[in-house]
Amino acid sequence: MRVIGIDTGGTFTDFVVWDGAGVRVHKVLSTPAAPERAILQGIAELGLDPTGLHVIHGSTVATNAVLEGKGVRTAYITNRGLADLLTIGRQARPDLYDLQPPPRRPPVPAELCLETGGRLAADGTEVEPLTEADLAALRAAVARLAPEAVAINLLYSYLDDGAERAIAAALPPGLFVARSGEVLPVAGEYERGVATWLNAWVGPLVGRYLERLAAGLPGARVAVMQSTGEAVAAAQTARQAVRLLLSGPAGGLVGAGFVGRLAGCERLLTFDMGGTSTDVALIDGAPQLTRAGRIAGWPVAVPMVDMHTIGAGGGSIARLDAGGALLVGPESAGADPGPACYGRGGREPTVTDANLVLGRLRPEAFLGGRLRLDAGAAQAAVGRLAAAMGLAPEAAARGIVALANEHMARALRVISVQRGCDPRDHVLTCFGGAGGLHVCALAEALGMRRALVPVQAGVLSALGMLVAPPGRVLSRTWLGILATRTDAQVEAQLAALAGEGRAALVAEGRARSELTAEYAVALRYRGQSSTLDLPWQGGAATEAAFHERHAARYGHRLGLPVELVDLRVRVTAPAPALDLSGAAPPAPSRPATARVAGIAAPVPVLSRGAMARRHADPARPLAGPAILVDDYATTWLAPGWQGWCDAVGNLQLARVEG
Repeated sequence: MRVIGIDTGGTFTDFVVWDGAGVRVHKVLSTPAAPERAILQGIAELGLDPTGLHVIHGSTVATNAVLEGKGVRTAYITNRGLADLLTIGRQARPDLYDLQPPPRRPPVPAELCLETGGRLAADGTEVEPLTEADLAALRAAVARLAPEAVAINLLYSYLDDGAERAIAAALPPGLFVARSGEVLPVAGEYERGVATWLNAWVGPLVGRYLERLAAGLPGARVAVMQSTGEAVAAAQTARQAVRLLLSGPAGGLVGAGFVGRLAGCERLLTFDMGGTSTDVALIDGAPQLTRAGRIAGWPVAVPMVDMHTIGAGGGSIARLDAGGALLVGPESAGADPGPACYGRGGREPTVTDANLVLGRLRPEAFLGGRLRLDAGAAQAAVGRLAAAMGLAPEAAARGIVALANEHMARALRVISVQRGCDPRDHVLTCFGGAGGLHVCALAEALGMRRALVPVQAGVLSALGMLVAPPGRVLSRTWLGILATRTDAQVEAQLAALAGEGRAALVAEGRARSELTAEYAVALRYRGQSSTLDLPWQGGAATEAAFHERHAARYGHRLGLPVELVDLRVRVTAPAPALDLSGAAPPAPSRPATARVAGIAAPVPVLSRGAMARRHADPARPLAGPAILVDDYATTWLAPGWQGWCDAVGNLQLARVEG
């Protein structure tokens, strides 16, 4: 069996290959204008024949289209009187005290918003029928407007989507049609409408991209990572494009959870630092899911991994604002031209350039030596900024790194402290090409004493693609007071939802006998608008768990009835079995040293192979300062820290007591 996991990032596209006997890793510069070019280039450089190859990858096509506002021409069909629903939204201001916020372009222009019949009441009874005249008027309007995609969002479609189905069937052939009853059958007409519009807006782009990729990989079986951390066959992906918006980051969390379990660490606080951004998340056995995610300011109510993203990465540009204060990010040098040290024409100083100036990044060891970094270009770029600041280059570089660390530490507090979780109860786990350079400083900022740099940390998102289970996460609203529903009634509804997921996986070729289902519910106190998700354990036990969770999250519990809002089911097939015991490089490198700013004596430079050979026993760790390198990532073992290499190849770090 040959399986390849691919993560398409803003700067690099990463590859991890599993052939049943061992792991191979590769990395190429991304091609954002046509992401499939980098994928095809990497597969060719790895010498892989596409025939019979199983490809699982994280796609950024949907994400980039939303962030850049470059979806296709889309019409929006809703009930009469609701054409401006998406424009009005929830009337929530992003800045509470900004009385003159800049106008925002509506998601769908007014001329593309169409109204029709088929309106339901909250109990599912018909208020206004959908007539043949309505359908004829819609057909004529769509033909005149000539959209490429259509989003249909009728009131209470989660109770009965018959009218939406009738509209879809009446539209001209060849259109990409998204129905809210299929995309997101849950309460909340605005959030459901946004999800349906996003799905239609970017769905054709995802479909065309997957067609180009499939054409370049004849005979391969292609799957895509969903935002919830499960893989789905590419043939079924375009219809659910909105579920790919966190495709790549989800792979990183799946990979982190996998190596964390191998290392005996179930509770992780993770940060994935790439070239453009940093994603932070909490893992308690498995990645947490949320339905309150946002992208480009839009609510995305489909389930996705719960993470917080900031514009701080290795390629983040450092500059001075109008008042002379130092800023780092969110602007990034990206893959082209990249940081100044890449030697591709970049002139602005970045976090990567600063680490190189400080000596923590070795120019000869980057990408296994395939891309030698230009230390002179980094020195010149940082030097120009330093001159404007009136500082020496090394002092400016320390300031750049310290400010980037503060941005990331703040993000880590958002995902942990602000949610009632003590970071000290978790292991700080870093990945991405730049994460290891900052892990010790961030752990210290959060008072944490343990950290983990996973094996293949520089390509962990791609590794996560390999170990992600094929699966589906399905949600549906079923409102009612929990105490009035019997366990049998709730479980019958959950079982019906699980049947939909099983049918989808069987259609992909999975055996029904190998599928498992996990049940969860979204609960709230009667009168609340927000919910908490909990595993289904039976009515009484789940209600008790809700009271405890509410008290832990918000500091209090209420004497109100608990309302069941949504049902959620996760159906999965077994994940591929991956043996990482030989993943660490076996051969140690020759001893070397390097000068690092702020350290009086030269510090040792060791490969992961050398660590595995000399420091595999926790009782005989390597004491910092030291630079630990592998082909795709560098770890700065700061003074006051010690580390060892476990049996899998993970670097386990501990802060020295005292």
